[in-house]
Amino acid sequence: MSKRPPPIPRCCRRLKELLSPPFFRALGDPNRLALLTRLAGCCEPCTVTELSACCPVDLSVVSRHLAILREAGIVQSERRGKEVYYRVRFDVLSQTFRQIADAIDACGPSSVEAEETRPGD
Repeated sequence: MSKRPPPIPRCCRRLKELLSPPFFRALGDPNRLALLTRLAGCCEPCTVTELSACCPVDLSVVSRHLAILREAGIVQSERRGKEVYYRVRFDVLSQTFRQIADAIDACGPSSVEAEETRPGD
């Protein structure tokens, strides 16, 4: 008989929702972080070729890294003729990290203890 894990306290459910594996997987690669940093520093949309200078990998690999960042909602792409331009979605990044920080605060020990002592929940 296996022991069931304790239920997630209600105050921590939002944190579980926000800790999206695709989002953190996209940020978990050094080359993707270098691409994201370079793109953020450019302050304007850039092509794969323009961004490739930051990473010691082929253009096709840079393109795949950017696709992973795009699928995670971290960057946005726009086709202009034959070129695809990428830009950082600063609003998504800052909103996601703010929500995670708020959820961590709400899930702290005092919140969990207060929930556990509430009668009838």
